[in-house]
Amino acid sequence: FNVAGGAAGMMYVLHGSLSEYLILFGTPIGTEGYSGRFTAEIHDLVLLGEMWTYTEEHPGEHVTSRPGDHAVLRVGQAKGWAARPGTWMLEYGRGFIPGTLPIALSDVLIGACDVITVARTFWTYGRLIARELLQGKL
Repeated sequence: FNVAGGAAGMMYVLHGSLSEYLILFGTPIGTEGYSGRFTAEIHDLVLLGEMWTYTEEHPGEHVTSRPGDHAVLRVGQAKGWAARPGTWMLEYGRGFIPGTLPIALSDVLIGACDVITVARTFWTYGRLIARELLQGKL
């Protein structure tokens, strides 16, 4: 596993390329926030715990995802979300992945000023991209 951690969760990078990623994300204490708008479609499969979401299209609708549930964040869509303590998810993104990094890492860099986690994430993702490109894959 390639690991990058933030203040409220751990991310294990299983696969990364210019067009796809697969991570295992979990939090022992819970976390919440705003998804941002991504250049990739993002699929979350809840393995343990609960994820709560709402979308701007349905701001009064609280969606609870439990183990075995699949949630999708479409390209350009935004969600409010929360992962309850002890939540683990398998996340798959497909689209222009480099375009997701500024949004995905903004809270860690701007909110926590954690340049070490940002550097580790870029290092891990860069190595995975290089490996995929050397194999002729995007």
